[in-house]
Amino acid sequence: MSTRRRTKYVLEGLYAAAVEVDPIESETGWPPYLSLEDARKLDEVREALRRGDLRGASQLGRVYQLTPVAV
Repeated sequence: MSTRRRTKYVLEGLYAAAVEVDPIESETGWPPYLSLEDARKLDEVREALRRGDLRGASQLGRVYQLTPVAV
C-alpha cells in the first residue's frame, strides 16, 4: 500500500476549504480510500464551515470565500 498527499475540497455554503489528506492506494485494484483520521478531519472542516467557525476550519485547511459571479 502507498500514500500520496492530495488536496480534497470541502464546499459548504459560500465557503470552501482545501484540506490535505493522504489517500491510501492498495494493490488490490480498489480505488484509493482515506484513513479514519483523514475522513474525520474532512467532517470536522465541513461542520466548522456550517457553523461559520472559519477560525476552526482554517486550523485544518485553507479556507476560501466563494463569490457568485452571476445568478
